[in-house]
Amino acid sequence: MPSFTVENYIKAIFHLSRATEGGVSTNAIAEAIGTRAATVSDMLKKLAAQELVSYKKYQGTELTEKGQKMAIHIIRKHRLWEVFLMDTLGFRWDEVHDIAEELEHIPSDKLVNRLEEFLGYPKFDPHGDPIPDRDGNIHRRVQVPLLDLKPGETGQISSVKDSSKAFLQYLDAQQIKLNDKLKVLEIYDFDQTHIVQLNDRQLTMSPLVCENLFVIQD
Repeated sequence: MPSFTVENYIKAIFHLSRATEGGVSTNAIAEAIGTRAATVSDMLKKLAAQELVSYKKYQGTELTEKGQKMAIHIIRKHRLWEVFLMDTLGFRWDEVHDIAEELEHIPSDKLVNRLEEFLGYPKFDPHGDPIPDRDGNIHRRVQVPLLDLKPGETGQISSVKDSSKAFLQYLDAQQIKLNDKLKVLEIYDFDQTHIVQLNDRQLTMSPLVCENLFVIQD
């Protein structure tokens, strides 16, 4: 059974690789994990020995097929626990990530499969991220940043790019949530501020907010 540390590295490399062409740098992994680059280099050698990553000094790191399967399995558990914590136990969406970080390391496949069945086989977590099924398949959907919509265009909020507590709490304060329908009314040329019709009310959204909200266009 892999250690918590190994699983955290594999998951971090998986997420970083989604936004990087080629190998993931040691410094990027160190920043994500919160440790020194030298410590990361030592761990990458161990992960390479376990055939979880392909690592060459100065050339970046990539997950092997074995590493990819492990990462997807960890992410599946994490996102299912987030759904359980929010939908069943009543936690807020800005609270579930840290708790799921601990629960994702429970090794029982039987437990996670029962959890998925209990929850009704959800396809997305509370932040709108897809939940891999037990075979590792991930449901994809076409979504774009709200920042890309033009005046007159409509859509539905589908996920958040920034799942930090600060951003989620901001959305709660503004009463903005997933599945809300919206229409872009106006965009100011000066700073790209968006005037948006959200359900039955009008809101002003900064470019930073629009960049971190994904929508499915109508």
